[in-house]
Amino acid sequence: MAKPFASSADLSEKTETLEILDKGVYALTAEGDPNVGAIEGEDFLVCIEARATPAAARDWLAKLREHTDKPVKYLVLTHYHAVRVLGASAFEADSIITSSATRKLIEERGKEDWDSEFGRMPRLFKQPEEIPGLTWPDITFDDHMTIELGGERGHLDLQFCGRGHTAGDIAVWHERSKTLFAGDLVEAQAALYTGDAFHMDWSRDTLDRVKAFGAEKLVGGRGAVAMGTEQCEAAIEQTRSFLTGMIEHVSAAHKRGGTLKEAFEATHAALEPKFGRWPIFEHCLPFNVQRLWDEFDGIDWPRVWTMERDREVWDQLQD
Repeated sequence: MAKPFASSADLSEKTETLEILDKGVYALTAEGDPNVGAIEGEDFLVCIEARATPAAARDWLAKLREHTDKPVKYLVLTHYHAVRVLGASAFEADSIITSSATRKLIEERGKEDWDSEFGRMPRLFKQPEEIPGLTWPDITFDDHMTIELGGERGHLDLQFCGRGHTAGDIAVWHERSKTLFAGDLVEAQAALYTGDAFHMDWSRDTLDRVKAFGAEKLVGGRGAVAMGTEQCEAAIEQTRSFLTGMIEHVSAAHKRGGTLKEAFEATHAALEPKFGRWPIFEHCLPFNVQRLWDEFDGIDWPRVWTMERDREVWDQLQD
């Protein structure tokens, strides 16, 4: 019996948990669904990630408004994927911030990604008819940007750490509270999606730069908040372990002249005992292996995922 396509059969509602990590520092987790966050400035908010639709974003904002009524000055998007950005209009932010590379990805493949992710993860797209269109930043930067929060609240560092989950991921670092919002560069007890990734860069220098922040609280793209230096480092190394495990087994199949299907089966067998129970493992692995196989074929820039290509890869590998 064929497995349901991607996360199309995952229709159960997840329990959302709002955590106050420090004074004015918030994270909302949801049992493996995409995480979001917010940090208070003296008289404004910086929100991090936007969810997949305005309706889903309003659910998050309603919980946040139980703690603060400050207006959203900045909405920071760590990367371009639809489930992170299409709810942006609900925030009524003064400005939307991404890396320069993320803006280029929106231009190049934003609509295709929207269609692809809607097909893969329909439950996340609450009231999709309200999405006004692609989300466009009005502030971009190449490597680093600072947001002063005012008073004694410190500042935020928005940092491009290198190619990783996509070509444009950024991390958001709050030095005063030692809190890192890592986006999908790090997952805590959740599987990785690497269909647009640069596996070798990510598993080496990029994660080393993320680790160098020395976070004591880490909000990854999915999964629980890591609390304490030991848990934060463990989340980073778990992410690295997933990547290096994929690299090892896909590389071996590629070098011996094997097939993509053989690479997938070997990688699944190797990673499933450790990661198989975690959210989105079965959903993502076919797309992950295809992208990594492309890298070994010399395709540096990720090919665009379309609904048609999604189904083609799924049918070839995940039967």
